Amino acid sequence: MDLFDMVSNNEDESFTDSKKDILKFLKIIGVDSRFVSYTPSKLYINNLRFSKFSRKREKTFYHQYPQIEVVRSSLFQKICSKSSKILANIKPNSKILISDENNSLNKLVEIILEPYTRKYGVKLVYSGDYDYVVNPLIQDDEVNEIFASLFKGEGINFNKEDNELYPLRNIEKKWINDFLENEGFETLENKNEKDEYVQLANSFMEFLADVAPQFRDNVLRASDYIEENLKVKE
Repeated sequence: MDLFDMVSNNEDESFTDSKKDILKFLKIIGVDSRFVSYTPSKLYINNLRFSKFSRKREKTFYHQYPQIEVVRSSLFQKICSKSSKILANIKPNSKILISDENNSLNKLVEIILEPYTRKYGVKLVYSGDYDYVVNPLIQDDEVNEIFASLFKGEGINFNKEDNELYPLRNIEKKWINDFLENEGFETLENKNEKDEYVQLANSFMEFLADVAPQFRDNVLRASDYIEENLKVKE
């Protein structure tokens, strides 16, 4: 059946601009909204293949909702793919606390987590009781902290809490800033660090970025491996 025929078969049904109706319309035209992040003005595809949000379906969607932009960003899809490795262990129907501070990182976290409110029934909250609290730590900052601690001779500090959620931990700063800039959000500025070990870690990271671009992922994997083995021995 042609997409426009599918819509025509439901033409007696009026679709409002509500989230419920927009998601219902996506289902009618064959889009799997579990792989789409909803906002009132934009739909962000977080996995093009699984969402089945083809160009033909996009054209049909625009016919009904011309005011809502469909974002087909490959960068955003990569961000979601990396973030999903951390978010896969979220317990269904849990409450996730996000800081009510209106900054660009929180906006990105909300976009990433939105489909999980429908896939797993989680609820994003900004006060009160919660099961998880979002820590907006990004990959560059954690790797820098690891290097700085090693340079100080302190070893790696494992200070994560079990109820903390790190949706941006696998995402490098350049990816985040590129996405934020493309979306018109405020980008992350370089921190004016006076600590000599932090500065040394920054310089070392700049060197590694040129010779081994995947070093951030490798450092975090090594850190996770060490932490897991320490827990086993305790």
